[in-house]
Amino acid sequence: SRYDLTDFEWRVIEPLLPNKPRGVPRVDDRRVLNGIFWVVRSGAPWRDLPERYGPRTTCYNRFSRWRKAGVWDRLMDAITAAYDGDVQMIDSTSIRAHQQAATAKRGTWIIASVAPEAGHAKIHAVVDAQGLPIRLSLTAGQAHDGPAAYRLLDRLDPRTIVLADKAYDADGIRDLIEAQGAVPNIPAKSNRKWKPCFSKRLYRERNLVERFFSKLKHFRRVATRYDKLAANFLAMIQLASIRLWLRAYESTT
Repeated sequence: SRYDLTDFEWRVIEPLLPNKPRGVPRVDDRRVLNGIFWVVRSGAPWRDLPERYGPRTTCYNRFSRWRKAGVWDRLMDAITAAYDGDVQMIDSTSIRAHQQAATAKRGTWIIASVAPEAGHAKIHAVVDAQGLPIRLSLTAGQAHDGPAAYRLLDRLDPRTIVLADKAYDADGIRDLIEAQGAVPNIPAKSNRKWKPCFSKRLYRERNLVERFFSKLKHFRRVATRYDKLAANFLAMIQLASIRLWLRAYESTT
């Protein structure tokens, strides 16, 4: 299938997967991962998983178990470690929940945003100077962007320039960025008396975060939220992001 991992992608991922317990044969990891990525890309429910990927319960259980064990978090951290830190951008985007999910109970950084439990979600993302995602978070659709920014911008490299739109123009966010030796490039809100330094030329790079969201939404499981659990939806976003990184790596080798 065109959604399957290439040999190059598999060579990058395989060493990062959990070790198999001794003497316990495990279902072929590559086949199971291909099944998981098929769901992420196609947007289809688990029950429609083609037979070539093996039992759908195996794929779903592995996706869920590895999420709980932090495997997707570690994979994302390892694969994004090569980010270009000169400029980072932060922003957010809203995702509507599919009716199925809505029935559930309750450098430079670019930051972006999406929402958590059932209902509209907001994905918040920080991307690097190549427009590749470094940090992700999920909030409710009506949530303000500020609190997510504090969580996402707490690990900046010194001298990184952080691009964000005026929704992020708050003294606390600017202080957090500057305390790490980084530089905020954020337009001032109209009611701000003191106007900080701002480069319009640099700010134009922010379209990289919008392009990241556009690519993310090609993964149909992300574009329409089927997952009732916010944690599962965030894992789907991580897997789509990992795939975007792998493609970028492959295109430069």
